Amino acid sequence: MESGRPKDVGILAIDIYFPPSCVQQEALEAHDGASKGKYTIGLGQDCMAFCTEVEDVISMSLTVVTSLLKKYQIDPKQIGRLEVGSETVIDKSKSIKTWIMQIFEEYGNTDVEGVDSTNACYGGTAALFNCVNWVESSSWDGRYGLVVCTDSAVYAEGPARPTGGAAAIAMLIGPNAPFAFESKYRGTHMSHVYDFYKPNLASEYPVVDGKLSQTCYLMALDACYNLYCSKFEKFEGKQFSISDSDYFVFHSPYNKLVQKSFARLYFNDFLRNTSAVEKDAKEKLEPFSNLIGDESYQSRDLEKVSQQVAKTLYDAKVQPSTLLPKQLGNMYTASLYAAFASVIHNKHKTLVGQRIVMFSYGSGLTSTMFSFKLQEGQHPFSLPNIASILNVSEKLERRHVVPPEKFVETLKLMEHRYGAKDFETSRDTSLLTPGTFYLMKVDSMYRRHYARKDA
Repeated sequence: MESGRPKDVGILAIDIYFPPSCVQQEALEAHDGASKGKYTIGLGQDCMAFCTEVEDVISMSLTVVTSLLKKYQIDPKQIGRLEVGSETVIDKSKSIKTWIMQIFEEYGNTDVEGVDSTNACYGGTAALFNCVNWVESSSWDGRYGLVVCTDSAVYAEGPARPTGGAAAIAMLIGPNAPFAFESKYRGTHMSHVYDFYKPNLASEYPVVDGKLSQTCYLMALDACYNLYCSKFEKFEGKQFSISDSDYFVFHSPYNKLVQKSFARLYFNDFLRNTSAVEKDAKEKLEPFSNLIGDESYQSRDLEKVSQQVAKTLYDAKVQPSTLLPKQLGNMYTASLYAAFASVIHNKHKTLVGQRIVMFSYGSGLTSTMFSFKLQEGQHPFSLPNIASILNVSEKLERRHVVPPEKFVETLKLMEHRYGAKDFETSRDTSLLTPGTFYLMKVDSMYRRHYARKDA
């Protein structure tokens, strides 16, 4: 502690839950009559997780929070702030956080600050910053913060449907963390755009301008990267380039955009004339150096060339983060942190002393680039233990692949049930692992009733 202030505040522990049902993108292509490779190569996706009628963002949150507390042996009385990031609207007034309070009330702990943060896929990052800021502030009472990112991303029939997904992530926040925030280097860009929004409260489906959304994402990325670099340079007295970070983790609506994003950072480094860009790459990028504003976002040639010259670095610095986003799809607020969990899963043996740069984006538009410095961490918050608790490989293997027809049928049922009352679910928990929460019914007063599958 420096002058009484907590040191190295960041993520102490992390756990992930995703539904056991998934649909393969290749099968979905064939079912939708899309050209072969449209979802797999075009979007860069493998599989998509989805909630059946017995699961939703609340049940997933209850499951992942219970799991994290149990596996890291955290006393629920030790949580002083709980923040939820989500854009899946279950209720216009009652926060998802209030449902999760059931876990803490059981232990007599109702003194827990925080509610939900909502803005497309950025809500989880806002929740994370709120908890970190709380621990770093004079309001901190010495207890842990807990962040939950939970979403079920579903789309109407059409080209956007394969970019859905579902998951919930829980992160424990406190001092002396293995993933310590480099708070000084944060770069944020916020703006008013209609690229993706959900104005129709009678439907779970968004209104999407896909082309605009991709451009907005890349523009926000440029703005945040330039801010991040200038702050780094101000404090470190030297230029920042992609060679100064070991891994880059991006919000992943679909993997192809992640590939384009890293290539964009490489192009930024070329424009800023950093030493990270090799001589032959400079020659290849030179013809694009005079593209201004929108031209550079619309240039297919620039996109192609920058991806080619950045490929070796992409494989080393980004590929390790792509496992879960490619397997689960776009999990909205949980997407960035599932990519982060993929890095832990793939690289936990070599992460100590390294830097991970994160880029969070939420349509409408909100975005931040920030970074973590990694240290060993004390048990149970050590990197090997976190990787073992995440248990990514086994969780992926346990999933049940559903034919596209069943997936479409499920979405139709959920459409019909959205905002409805007075119904009971099938209560079919055959695919759920013991300890998983599930939805039993919504009564005539719209009250939701959950149960837990016996452990």
